[in-house]
Amino acid sequence: MNIIVVDDETAALHLYLEEFLQEGGTLTYRFFHDDEGQILSFAKNNEIDGAFLDIRMPRIDGFTLAEKLIRLQPKIKIVFVTGFNLTLEDLSPTLQANVLGVAYKPIKRMVLDQYLELMMHGKNVLTVQMFGSFDCFIHGRLVHFSSSKSKELFAFLLANNGKSVTMEQAITALWPDKDVDKAKILYRDAVWRLRSTLTEINCPCVGFARALLTLDKTNIQCDYYDFLSGKDIYSGEFLTSYEWSLPYEGEIEYILAQRH
Repeated sequence: MNIIVVDDETAALHLYLEEFLQEGGTLTYRFFHDDEGQILSFAKNNEIDGAFLDIRMPRIDGFTLAEKLIRLQPKIKIVFVTGFNLTLEDLSPTLQANVLGVAYKPIKRMVLDQYLELMMHGKNVLTVQMFGSFDCFIHGRLVHFSSSKSKELFAFLLANNGKSVTMEQAITALWPDKDVDKAKILYRDAVWRLRSTLTEINCPCVGFARALLTLDKTNIQCDYYDFLSGKDIYSGEFLTSYEWSLPYEGEIEYILAQRH
């Protein structure tokens, strides 16, 4: 796999790729500063599979460069590197098809691992464990949520199995003892943190609308969903950390009784 890195200052990314190669990683890469002519000349004469592009550089804009690279290399996969808040929804339709996601500075090694895996092997699949305690994994690595409530909010959305979740439903489940105004603040904070986590791991499986969350199950592998589809894999416990999960356990027991 051939990738390029365009950044006027990210020595850490350069060092990481050197380490990746030393560990036996199957890629070649070329590091560029913000010289657009040099970058495009290279792109015209060499096949490029992926690119890590800084967005704000002294002599070049990452978005504009991405559009030019896509015209030269229509299959290129791009990761933007930035210190600013950015989601895939902020990008133009021209870019969205080729952009895998965003790596925020300071760049975490786990995030780079995930994007390199994605460039090499295709779409991210989020593996979700709901029987017992709740955890999520990307390429076998544990996903770390920035708050317990953002993690719980995601668990609640997953438990609803594709049904949309309103702010009122989420507040009733996660913050039943808070007054309404305080609960709305906590809900919005959890939504923001969940959105940031999913963006960081490049798993855009949640739709964020005003006071409404929706789930795209396309790239989610979940033990609970496998059970609902007919597999006999129930461990006897479901989302053990969350009190609101008790009615779901009742539904699971009913399904088991119907099967046997």
